[in-house]
Amino acid sequence: MLTGRLVLDLFAGPGGWSHALSVLGTRDVGLEWDAWACRTRAAAGQLTIRTDVAMYPTWPLVGRTAGVIASPPCQAWSMAGKRLGLVDQPLVHQAVADLAVGRDTRAKLLTACKDVRSLLAAEPMRYLHALHAVGEPEWIVMEEVPDVLPLWRQYAVILRGWGFSVWTGVLNCADYGVPQTRRRAILLASRTRTAEPPQPTHAQTAEPESLFGPGRERWVSMAEALGWGATDRPVPTVCAGGGPGGGPEPFPSGARKTLTDARDRGSWKAPSPQRAALRTTRRTGAAAGAVGDTGWAWSLRSNNQANATTRKLDEPAGTLFFGHRANECVWVAAPVADSSGPKGPAPEPIRITAAEAGALQTFPADYPWAGTKGAQFSQIGNAVPPLLAAHLLAPHLGKTLNRDDFTLAA
Repeated sequence: MLTGRLVLDLFAGPGGWSHALSVLGTRDVGLEWDAWACRTRAAAGQLTIRTDVAMYPTWPLVGRTAGVIASPPCQAWSMAGKRLGLVDQPLVHQAVADLAVGRDTRAKLLTACKDVRSLLAAEPMRYLHALHAVGEPEWIVMEEVPDVLPLWRQYAVILRGWGFSVWTGVLNCADYGVPQTRRRAILLASRTRTAEPPQPTHAQTAEPESLFGPGRERWVSMAEALGWGATDRPVPTVCAGGGPGGGPEPFPSGARKTLTDARDRGSWKAPSPQRAALRTTRRTGAAAGAVGDTGWAWSLRSNNQANATTRKLDEPAGTLFFGHRANECVWVAAPVADSSGPKGPAPEPIRITAAEAGALQTFPADYPWAGTKGAQFSQIGNAVPPLLAAHLLAPHLGKTLNRDDFTLAA
């Protein structure tokens, strides 16, 4: 039974918003359908109702909801998928317009959709319309891929008519300390304060303090976030190779064996040579991730597609895509620019681990991901980075986010 004033988290996933709220001293109630995401949330101690957001009744929430969070599934809109949500966009806009006046045309519109997930982006309006009848919620935060921004602008027009202050736009997660240049369409709305985006804390190039305000730190690199060059402490991890539930083996057996051996040892006191190279420290004066004096260095390739983003360890990652095998991130060797050239063949690629991917999303290193390897990666890739979430939520909760509230490296 739901009691007290709630923060409602629609499409709650594995807990990106929930972890941010816990850091800020607040809890939410998450609605989530995916079984593995629900198990992850349970292991993390988060309140969850396993349900289809499109089917759950709104009446249990009316009169007790202070804030609404929504990150609808992005697969229909994401560049990592078929993007049929863009084809369905007029139908989604129609659903939002209808739900805003209490007219439920979802069943009819769904029959015309190319992707059955497209209309999920209209679901928050069903809840907001029901809550608005009693003057709720006080605030709203929504997040999606950049192509959903026109839909957020439609929401904004409706919400302003209901008395909300609303801001919509696209934010780069790297500008808020996330070690990933992930861009997201954001909607912020409030009945009690002027809605505006949080001030960026980071920039591609560090900015000194000036008369106009505090400076910004340089974007956080993957090496810093993972502790590869920022600390001597080991990075706890879970091997993410093939096997039961993990799909076929994507890399040569030799590369996988080194990772398996490291996992079986139960620690990183004696990591594989490849993994040790990934943790090369800046103190040596070598290029970040340099593999000894071989002329090779490690970078992260965001997926296996021809246009995949590849970034060096001393840069933030590109957007992490997961969900099917063509969208798996791998560490790959590239020639060191200022060396005399590679000496010998390139080291074999290594798939990123769940712990590493979670850290690049700013989840704790020991976050309790549940499920098969594929399920874990899908959860990680679809989650909102908790650090970005905390920046977005703090003003609505009257909280101040301190720089030490999130520790990225293990």
